[in-house]
Amino acid sequence: MAIRFDGRVAIVTGAGNGLGRAHALGLASRGAKVVVNDFGGARDGTGGSMTAAETVVEEIRKAGGTAIADGADVSNFEQVTAMVERATKEWGSVDIMCANAGILRDKSFAKMEVADFAKVLDVHLVGSFYCCKAVWNGMRERNYGRIVLTTSSSGLFGNFGQANYGAAKTGMVGLMNVLAEEGRKTNIRVNIISPTAATRMTEELLPPQALQLMKPESITPAVEYLLSEDSPTRTIMGAGAGSFAVIKILESEGINLAEEEWTPDAIAARFAEISDMSKARALQGAFEQTQKYVTQAATRLGIKL
Repeated sequence: MAIRFDGRVAIVTGAGNGLGRAHALGLASRGAKVVVNDFGGARDGTGGSMTAAETVVEEIRKAGGTAIADGADVSNFEQVTAMVERATKEWGSVDIMCANAGILRDKSFAKMEVADFAKVLDVHLVGSFYCCKAVWNGMRERNYGRIVLTTSSSGLFGNFGQANYGAAKTGMVGLMNVLAEEGRKTNIRVNIISPTAATRMTEELLPPQALQLMKPESITPAVEYLLSEDSPTRTIMGAGAGSFAVIKILESEGINLAEEEWTPDAIAARFAEISDMSKARALQGAFEQTQKYVTQAATRLGIKL
């Protein structure tokens, strides 16, 4: 059965261009009423215009869909709250939040200004928090919510010149992990996409033949799945050029050392064992790590817990 969003209300941030535009068009084509949010700024977050968002709204309406444009700056909580209130007043709810808006201010760490670090965190990480916060109570009251945040391989795996962007994007994984846990009992599912596509943010970095493969539309199916009624929760999904993958943060099984071995020398001597990933697994919560370590210590000492 085809995934549909009939009767659902979605907000897509940064939806005037690139990935956000593709997500907004995709959700609308499958029946969602869509708030097309875009501050309309330049790639570095300066300026501002409603033109891009309004153009996407026109595309949706011409295709028979339902949409409104909104120019809220995601780094301004009052504006984000007003956007959510407007959508709720217009259509009765906000069921889906796709937090996609972002900016770039790339520089090597030695040359990066404090203001450029702060602004990128403000838009990506704090802005994602604001978007989630503004829809959270309504989703809890209605016992339904689907949220997708947007991370990046630049943070998960590293990329030169993007300390601000990488820190913000990986911070969002932490936000997703916690919100997924807190949302379980009220049917709010929270996931995160790690996309790579030809957008304003990547067009100068890749050759033309690669850009042709990396259409923003190749990411949208993953986002739609993660926003669907039967979606998983607490999942990091990679997507690009028609490839789809799941990304996990793994911890090695590790070893437990006797107290007399609590030295850097013992760790150095046994680092190959400590870092052996053959039994690595993805832990399902912070306390699972605590339990694992305590169990290992108790087992070594012959203590029954």
